[in-house]
Amino acid sequence: MALAIADPRMAELVGRFGRLPETKRTRGRPRDPYGALVRAVVGQQLSTKAAATIYGRVADLYGGDTPTPAELLATEGQTLRDAGLSWRKVEYLRDLARRVESGELELDRLDELSDAEVIAEITAVKGFGVWTAEVFLMLHLRRPDVLPAGDLGIRQAMKNLYELDELPDRAEAERIAEPWRPHRSLACLYLWESLGNAPA
Repeated sequence: MALAIADPRMAELVGRFGRLPETKRTRGRPRDPYGALVRAVVGQQLSTKAAATIYGRVADLYGGDTPTPAELLATEGQTLRDAGLSWRKVEYLRDLARRVESGELELDRLDELSDAEVIAEITAVKGFGVWTAEVFLMLHLRRPDVLPAGDLGIRQAMKNLYELDELPDRAEAERIAEPWRPHRSLACLYLWESLGNAPA
């Protein structure tokens, strides 16, 4: 594997975990872009387990499926709140639904855009930051060379792997990851795996 050849420390992780199965890459997320973004909002600032539980409750309101934008906009905010969403996340989901419904956010064409353009499109939605956009690029669009350098888990795993005295800042994380190009997305999956952790 080119990733292991490029960095002996990364080779340790690859050797420890072997080839990551498909389930490690998708993390149980919906396969359509809208569903993936809805799931991303639900998971913000939650553990993976808590995010999955709340997402399940929301989906149960719609027969076990991700609500369409129209369904979401037609649902009372309190109903979504009762499923476990904060009022802020209800607001974020409504803004996402409105943008998709109006055509302002054209999800079907995101895979035609560059990484930077996808990030710009997604971060225009209320409540969606660069980290959410980067994880969407990695896990949904399968872009091979994304590094969410601000991710605390990535930085903690780097600290462990390279036996650093403190967490690397963004610049140091980017320097460490430079040899992994053009496979930084895969490297991040291994780093999350080393913590037994992943984006919620």
